[in-house]
Amino acid sequence: MTRVSVIIPNYNGRRFLDPCLGALLRQTYTQELIEVILVDDASTDDSVAYVRERYPQVKIVELASNSGLAVGCNAGARAANGDLLVMLNNDTEPEPGWLAALVDVAKAHPHAGAVASKMLLFDRRDTLHNAGDGMGADGIPRNRGVWEVDRGQYDARTEVFGGCGGGVAYRRDAWEATGGFDERLFMYLEDVDLAWRLQLLGWQARFAPAARLYHHLSATGGGTLASYYTGRNTVWVIAKDMPGPLIRRHFGRIIRAQWRVTRDALAAWRGAAARARLHGQMTGMLGLPRVLAWRQRVQQTRQVSIDVVDAMLLRD
Repeated sequence: MTRVSVIIPNYNGRRFLDPCLGALLRQTYTQELIEVILVDDASTDDSVAYVRERYPQVKIVELASNSGLAVGCNAGARAANGDLLVMLNNDTEPEPGWLAALVDVAKAHPHAGAVASKMLLFDRRDTLHNAGDGMGADGIPRNRGVWEVDRGQYDARTEVFGGCGGGVAYRRDAWEATGGFDERLFMYLEDVDLAWRLQLLGWQARFAPAARLYHHLSATGGGTLASYYTGRNTVWVIAKDMPGPLIRRHFGRIIRAQWRVTRDALAAWRGAAARARLHGQMTGMLGLPRVLAWRQRVQQTRQVSIDVVDAMLLRD
């Protein structure tokens, strides 16, 4: 039987923990095979004391200082005993069959290093937030199904580029082969970066349509923080992970996409989020010399052809 470790990064998310942890206690998957790990990122809202009292079966990993989501997930993975490492946002509520569906797809597709959940909005439960991630040839990740009413249009166990880190399962040997999330990204796009590295190693990602969970939108993050790190990390992930022949092949698309980010941010300059996005983009570009040093190590791991990777990229 497949042992599952559910890793929940938490920063001042006490108000969301009852729906999340309560839902894990109601999973139809064999409870004895489920390990729940809460990684607390130096919260100041008594999250740890609350979980210790209300959910004594949960393993708690405490970080000494606020270190970011990537560090937290990696710490949880090091403490985990499962064959599947499942990353779950603290502001989610999985349906009872969620874990069983993830395990089922992982078993059916042994070459899948990642299995993506179907994420729906917490307050509009018929509306999709993510049905697996795609990747554009312009280097911009695509959020499949976002804002669409769920009518079953994404109910195939299809291959996707990766899974949203708010609810994704990683096969342990795939996770260990990549080293997990890149902690230098701090937060945002760490899942996209890992999806790239898994693709380069030859691992697939699969979508599990029956693995349904409900997600509050950026309940413990978002705003200017999200805008800054999304702007910066988008540039860094392209520079770090996209093979050189693909950068050259799609260079025009990449430049046009980044120009659109700049143009839209300037057009909305009075908004704090727009200024943060532009600041992040500029920081990303200024950091390229350092990122190019990381790039060499990533590209040396590639075990699939350029055309195989290119076939996964979307042209829309």
